[in-house]
Amino acid sequence: MAAPTVMRVGCRRAAGLCGGLSRRIHHQPQRAPAAKGLLAAQCERGLFQEVFPAQRAEEGLPALLEPGQPPQTVYCGFDATADSLHVGHLLTVMGLLHFQRAGHNVIALVGGATARLGDPSGRTKEREPLSEELAREHALGLREGLQRLFDNHRQLFWPAAGGARLGEVMLQDNAWWLGREPVVGFLCGVGGFLRMGTLLSRQSCQARLRSAEGMSLAEFLYPALQAYDFLHLHRHHGCRIQLGGADQMGNIMSGYELVTKVTGEDVFGITVPLITSTTGDKLGKSAGNAVWLNRDKTSPFELYQFFVRQPDRTVERYLKLFTFLPLPEIEHMMEMHAKEPEKWGPQKRLAAEVTKLVHGKEGLESAKRCTKALYYSNVEALEAMSDQELQELFREAPFAELLLEPGMSVLDLCHKANAIPDGPSGYRKITDGGVSINYIQVTNPETVLVIGQHILKNGVSLLKIGKKNFYIIKWLQL
Repeated sequence: MAAPTVMRVGCRRAAGLCGGLSRRIHHQPQRAPAAKGLLAAQCERGLFQEVFPAQRAEEGLPALLEPGQPPQTVYCGFDATADSLHVGHLLTVMGLLHFQRAGHNVIALVGGATARLGDPSGRTKEREPLSEELAREHALGLREGLQRLFDNHRQLFWPAAGGARLGEVMLQDNAWWLGREPVVGFLCGVGGFLRMGTLLSRQSCQARLRSAEGMSLAEFLYPALQAYDFLHLHRHHGCRIQLGGADQMGNIMSGYELVTKVTGEDVFGITVPLITSTTGDKLGKSAGNAVWLNRDKTSPFELYQFFVRQPDRTVERYLKLFTFLPLPEIEHMMEMHAKEPEKWGPQKRLAAEVTKLVHGKEGLESAKRCTKALYYSNVEALEAMSDQELQELFREAPFAELLLEPGMSVLDLCHKANAIPDGPSGYRKITDGGVSINYIQVTNPETVLVIGQHILKNGVSLLKIGKKNFYIIKWLQL
């Protein structure tokens, strides 16, 4: 019997799955977000890249996900190698959200156990060992981050009107079952269904075996553990679809092989594209270029700026992938952008939609305040900023707390903040125009500080020396 094959759904032959599905549902009445058909809609947006196994998916998956059918359960795994998700994870989360919006139930699976082994997919060397305690802490952080995303989506992006069903969400951790599974029992129960030749033929395995470092047994067994996750979720929650990044297809195949051999039931895999930097490198922790989704690692302002700086060649694609905006609206936005590119309309909308999903309305407002304060020298925005926002925006700036003394001058402030040297050179720094307070240049060192001008209503002064050196002053007991 021929081995199951992978079908790309984003290529010219989209007429196979996407096009054919579009024809079948074209005559159906428009209802809820699932009316067009989930697969057809996401193929059109470019979110779903490959499906597996190709023939069975083309024959059975569209009917399984057809509007009006019982809800299916789909899962995606997130290994707890850090305590925060990053932008590289966001597309798989978007995939889960689109399933949820179509009325299906989703499971976000945190890999508290598999993170300790390390997925060899796409890696040239083995991960650093992760202790059980650290993996547990990371898993908790990921579950909290995933919960925020699902909560923000439900509150800010899901219309309550119309009576459409939003699928249920479940957060799981594979440490809850893999951590209790005896080694011998696991190997006897699972090992007999997975073939060595198949595992060795995977591209990730081949690449590592050819490397100088080779591949450890722990890494080699990683696909077996991930496959067991699929089997466990299938048995206990009726899960029939696994979602993952494009680099996860080998692991998805192993899960398909195990579940179908053990249960005899059809299951499926779907991949989403990998997000890369402008230089073509995969975004992520291992690559050292992660844009994190936790505020303590990447502020709302920094996340907003990452998306607002996207070039024209990627912004339309990202609007389709990272937002829920209708395609006609995106098309109109790009037409307007062609006429007024200086307004950066698509980039600003993309940044706003993603920041709101990740950090909520408050996070988006924070990002906008920081943008106005930094790039437009907006004093009102600066005055409205919290201490947290100031420290996020001026992450490298020294932060000092001072008492306002009677008659304190600009020169006194600069000295207390250790912003200028003592003596004539520091004095000249001010007289030559190299110092500003709250974006207003001061040239008289003896000017007495005035509340409302040099000290803002939020009790803050932003001291700037030269072009790039900022100092945040927090005044006490005003």
